[in-house]
Amino acid sequence: MTFAPPDPSILNGEHAVPLAARPAPVEPQRDSDVAVAHNYHPLPVRIVTGEGAWVTDENGARYLDLLSAYSALNFGHRHPRLVAAAHRQLDRLTLTSRAFTNDQLGPFSESLARLCGKEAVLTMNTGAEAVETAIKTARRWGYFRKGVAPDQAVIVTFNGNFHGRTTTIVGFSTDPDAREGFGPFTPGFVSVPYGDLDAVRAVLTNSTVGVLVEPIQGEAGVVVPPEGFLRGLRQLCDEAGVLMMADEVQSGLCRTGKTFACDHEGVRPDIYILGKALSGGIMPLSAIVADWSVLDVLTPGSHGSTFGGNPLACAVGREVLAMVETGEFQARAAELGTFFIGQLRELVGHGVQAVRGRGLWAGLDLDADGPSGRALCEALLERGILAKDCHDHTVRFAPPIVIDRFELAWATEQIAAAVAAGRR
Repeated sequence: MTFAPPDPSILNGEHAVPLAARPAPVEPQRDSDVAVAHNYHPLPVRIVTGEGAWVTDENGARYLDLLSAYSALNFGHRHPRLVAAAHRQLDRLTLTSRAFTNDQLGPFSESLARLCGKEAVLTMNTGAEAVETAIKTARRWGYFRKGVAPDQAVIVTFNGNFHGRTTTIVGFSTDPDAREGFGPFTPGFVSVPYGDLDAVRAVLTNSTVGVLVEPIQGEAGVVVPPEGFLRGLRQLCDEAGVLMMADEVQSGLCRTGKTFACDHEGVRPDIYILGKALSGGIMPLSAIVADWSVLDVLTPGSHGSTFGGNPLACAVGREVLAMVETGEFQARAAELGTFFIGQLRELVGHGVQAVRGRGLWAGLDLDADGPSGRALCEALLERGILAKDCHDHTVRFAPPIVIDRFELAWATEQIAAAVAAGRR
């Protein structure tokens, strides 16, 4: 790998870190965050630098990042290839808007379409924008191609989903925190239990235009569907003549040990929804990828974005795709994920109720009478580990794929110690 191993000065023995030698995390000064809205509840650490799988806070303390900005940093912090691509483009051109074209958008789109085995790409910025784009595309496809009556299009979604936080998307969320106080909600969605093919079959009608699915539900706690679910969903969509839309914003681009999570079942959706890692963690970049028979329903003026497809993001995205095409990161995620998840599963019965995951992506359910997910993340912070809770007693881990086995072994020791300490 490109990155050097962690600085030996912070390591002691085989895997241990001398906590006393590290500055203790401090609560950020409130006066410096006084203007920051409270839509997040961050851990009390202010990060100032990062490289590879490690970040450093304002006090000089280092932390192993096991979140990767929700998979936006699949290739680590400031990967040299991605930073170099950004620098080259910064010296040339950063933005044109889509009133004109630029020399990066076309090559980027061709590379991404080829990777997905599709014909066309529509670029946006954030994952939520990409999901909104897929929804709009599916609806217009339903009206223009399938012949659905005006304003009657329906999209099937799944309980426990997370596709973003726009008003349309939170309207079909089953998370009260995401929904409360944001209605009235957009009609045209029906939600069914995740992994239940019979439930999907029961709601399909002539007005159904698409099924929107996460191949693995990330925000729900890295929930892997039953084997055969994606294949069955592909078959149902084919039989009903509806679009299968795979939200691979978090699961795509090597995270699960394959290029896409759908690859584990040999499934190709009608629309790939991508983001996060596509950006290299540098410039927001998202896209939907489909064949022209789907995407040609969009015409000039029907959809757009000033920054969508900007040359800076596309230049970084081209380098991301070049790295993905080597297969190196898929192999690393598969190998290291097997080790990491195997280590975590040894904690089941010792303060941990269950472990789920695929590739280098795991969800850990704590015992109901033990520490909360937030409490465990705070304890891990004190041990030099950054992670994120989701729901009351679940913690998710998504280490940068550039992490090594030695770092993962140390991380699992810290997780085990923090879980054990929380049971006392």
